[in-house]
Amino acid sequence: MNDAKGSIGPRVSALLKQVYPELDSDILTSLVIDAFWPKGAPRRQRARAAGNSLWSQKDALLITYGNSVIDGVHKPLDLLADFLATYLDGTLNAVHILPFFPYTSDDGFAVSDFRAVNPQLGDWADINRIAEDFTLMSDLVLNHVSSQGSWFNAYRQGQAPYDKFFFEASPDDDLRDVVRPRTTPLLREVETTNGIRHVWCTFSHDQIDLDFRNPEVLLEFLRIIRLHVDNGIQIIRLDAVAFLWKAVGSPSIHLPQTHALIKLMRVLCDFATEKIILLTETNVPKAENLSYFGRGDEAHAIYNFPLPPLILHAMMSGNAEHLRRWQRAMPPAPMGCAYLNFTASHDGIGMRPAEGLLPEDEKQQVIDTIKDIGGLVSMRTLPDGSESPYELNTTFYDAMSRTFAGADDYHHARFICSQTIVMSLEGIPAFYIHAMLATPNDHDGVEHRGMNRAINRHRWDYPSLRQKLDDPRTPQARVLADLSKRLKIRQKQAAFHPNATQFTVNLGDERLFGIWRQSLDRAQSIFAIHNVSDTAVTISAAELNLIEDQIWVDLLGETKVDADASGIVIAPYQCMWITNRP
Repeated sequence: MNDAKGSIGPRVSALLKQVYPELDSDILTSLVIDAFWPKGAPRRQRARAAGNSLWSQKDALLITYGNSVIDGVHKPLDLLADFLATYLDGTLNAVHILPFFPYTSDDGFAVSDFRAVNPQLGDWADINRIAEDFTLMSDLVLNHVSSQGSWFNAYRQGQAPYDKFFFEASPDDDLRDVVRPRTTPLLREVETTNGIRHVWCTFSHDQIDLDFRNPEVLLEFLRIIRLHVDNGIQIIRLDAVAFLWKAVGSPSIHLPQTHALIKLMRVLCDFATEKIILLTETNVPKAENLSYFGRGDEAHAIYNFPLPPLILHAMMSGNAEHLRRWQRAMPPAPMGCAYLNFTASHDGIGMRPAEGLLPEDEKQQVIDTIKDIGGLVSMRTLPDGSESPYELNTTFYDAMSRTFAGADDYHHARFICSQTIVMSLEGIPAFYIHAMLATPNDHDGVEHRGMNRAINRHRWDYPSLRQKLDDPRTPQARVLADLSKRLKIRQKQAAFHPNATQFTVNLGDERLFGIWRQSLDRAQSIFAIHNVSDTAVTISAAELNLIEDQIWVDLLGETKVDADASGIVIAPYQCMWITNRP
């Protein structure tokens, strides 16, 4: 294809040939470019070079639903904007608003209209307003759509192009190897004008999987990305993307065509004049998750999914060895890429990423402790028909209320320590609104809504929440104040750039988790030390190898640390950020 505006054409064409070898790649390339840049919209002459300039140590993300704060009077998105401006201005600069589209189930992830804002939340003007003040992330729920949406209704009526939008299979097909995160039947029988069909449902029977073997599906989602970008969204979260491409007789997860399509989206984003960051959501074991970086040519960022269960185990056991061993083996993100670090999200704490990282007996201890604090466990079906724990359902704040030994007086300190680890690691830190607000488990929500995940999806009455945040004695005010203070300190440290050098510090005591961060210009070092236990630990400065002719200060304790000190006492659940450039 002759592309006068740069080298995008050959790059797009090569990827399309991998996915659609039977189609004319030149024609399809033109359609792809026109879908992403309609009416000749401007694009870069050359792709944005991979580098570290898309993010900095100033970046931290809030994860929230559009209606996590409500009052029954005002639009929830207006209340969210007020909450952000009143309580998080200067603390967090990015916001992930979970699916804000019309939907029918799964709290937004069964989308019925990708082009509209859910009127119960607000409208595009409200989204635009938040995007003016914060880097905004939206969900591209590209694996499936609502069974009650216009796309699937048109499919059942045989209307083109939607008659070929959904993945069909037969009950007689060999589907034993299909990997799924649910226990419901994979196929759903539906009546259509063309007879009985069986459609693929990776998640639920209200979430019908799309068929990306039809390039019209891809083109439609490229147009949807453009709509999001034109409305000020800078981060596109590719929800459940690992399941995108299906093939009967295969596991239908992580297939080569899926990776090729992510590479295609990355090329388009890198040629965009706007800053667009692709984030993949793949709640799977370590090696599978890391594969979505590709060779630095797929996702700009990936979730660090092993973190939640490993931090949870460390804080409950008082032993950081498994967390430390995993971190030692983690590679730095490729150039132009970053990790997204978190402990809590709208979903539960995934247990699949802990496979091979936590022994089965210790994994069971974590599960039993979660049950002790009133949490729940969701299961998935294995290929042999048996079930395995898929995720733990609890707020992370309540999960920190006890250890394997039982409840104690360290709930607050233990929780703050767990979140400080997230702030310290290589990558961009992200915090669920219910972690920032010390939200307890919502058992009433589970009962009323009939789903385990509702335990961690509380909707705060905004006036009541404000009363709690205005009282410094409440858990909500204490947690928000302590996390905000640390995030504001973090913003000023070049050694906490998402791509700054990181090494795991091999401290002799298993109760300590330590890492060394060094700024990109090598001027600043930070030794981040976290005591994950309920006992004090003493170390010598020699274990950190502090340079003797420099002044070292603990940023969190605001105290000087002598480079030749023989005894640095780290209190239960205390964290230290020891730096030479305060």
